[in-house]
Amino acid sequence: MEVMDYVVEKALILIPVLMVLGKMIKNMEVVPNKFIPGILLAIGLGLSLLLFGLNVDAVVQGVLVTGASVYFHQVIKQKDK
Repeated sequence: MEVMDYVVEKALILIPVLMVLGKMIKNMEVVPNKFIPGILLAIGLGLSLLLFGLNVDAVVQGVLVTGASVYFHQVIKQKDK
């Protein structure tokens, strides 16, 4: 089973959004890299709550899409090596 099996279709748009925001935060060079996943988690949770309303499923989707965006970023980064 993959994480993507649990992400609902409506939340898939958040993955590229979080990837772009993560790249923007990284390029600012004000925030250390170790804090970027935590910042993306807060943003992912907030966007998911806006998308799905205040419920447990929204929190789960927020965590999943954040994890997927960080995972895909790492896959791309490792592929380039």
